[in-house]
Amino acid sequence: MSLAGVSCLVTGAGGFLGQRIVRLLLEEEKELAEIRTLDKTFSYEARRNFTNFKGQTVVKILEGDIRDATFLNSACQGVSLVIHTASIIDTLGLVEKQLLWEVNVTGTQLLLDACVHSNVQHFIYTSTIEVTGPNCRGDPISNGDEDTAYESTSGFPYAQSKRLAETSVLKANGQVLKNGGIFLTCALRSMYIFGEESPFLQNHLDKSLLNKNVYLRISRKEALVNPVYVGNIAWAHIQVAKALRNPEKAKHVKGHFYYISDDTPHMSYADLNYELTKELGFGIEPHPPMPLMMLYYFALLLEIVSFLLRPFVKYIPSTNRHLVILLNTQFTFSYRKAWRDFGYVPRYKWKEAKQRTSQWIASVIPQRREYLKNKAA
Repeated sequence: MSLAGVSCLVTGAGGFLGQRIVRLLLEEEKELAEIRTLDKTFSYEARRNFTNFKGQTVVKILEGDIRDATFLNSACQGVSLVIHTASIIDTLGLVEKQLLWEVNVTGTQLLLDACVHSNVQHFIYTSTIEVTGPNCRGDPISNGDEDTAYESTSGFPYAQSKRLAETSVLKANGQVLKNGGIFLTCALRSMYIFGEESPFLQNHLDKSLLNKNVYLRISRKEALVNPVYVGNIAWAHIQVAKALRNPEKAKHVKGHFYYISDDTPHMSYADLNYELTKELGFGIEPHPPMPLMMLYYFALLLEIVSFLLRPFVKYIPSTNRHLVILLNTQFTFSYRKAWRDFGYVPRYKWKEAKQRTSQWIASVIPQRREYLKNKAA
């Protein structure tokens, strides 16, 4: 089943994952009728890539706010597929909770309402592994799946907002559209995403450059996770979009969430940074800055200081208890259900994903050095 003749709306299309989804759609689904790319703003590079596309698919750029119901109703008119990646990602608490809720939760609900109003048939939501955990106790999971029982107790605002948004998406499945059709939805819970243009990889790179090309040991070596390459999570969106158009496969997919990973070797977050750059001459600290329990209580102390200072000044700690647990808990998941239900197989092997990412990192090192030098001047 192809996406021939489909008009597709991709939210967050100016972002790290959104751009890759649009690029893959244009490369692989050449008979796609139209792609509407939606984001609050687009970089010059993203705008150029979309407008310079040579093919029969019409590409439209829509700049607007996910919280604007009128804008969303207009964007969804005549669309049959929505891929919703737009989200504020915040692991440090940099963003006010109200704004986080307005974009991640309310924005998702407004988009769902616009879809039902405009007779959009299929809706795919980009969720996150943080919807599951790790919980506040740091209970580990090894090679889990969608049926793995787990007590998700994280009260961190970002995880809460994504959990509520995902719940809204899956609850909307089966709604009757104005034209009598049925609204089909699903969610993809992605592992931590790495790859070219990753803002997180760039942030870690900057810190290592300031530390004489040595990465900080931000997580224990034994805290294994299984990150996913950006090209593979993008590919999973396209595969599940095709499945929703297939009546037999749609029976299994609709109303469900799926974990999406690939063949990236299981390693800690810190060791992923090192693995991608060791051939470029980078190193990694052998041990975390302090024992895990001490680090946890240090993060708690910083949170208390932040709370006490709140009436006078906004102080955002460099770490928090949620982040300490997230970075130091074994948490790995299989994609076997996605393979079984809609045929997801990673498009890129680890060797190619690593090579592509490492080449990108090598290409940005000179400009990041210059940026950091000018910033310190």
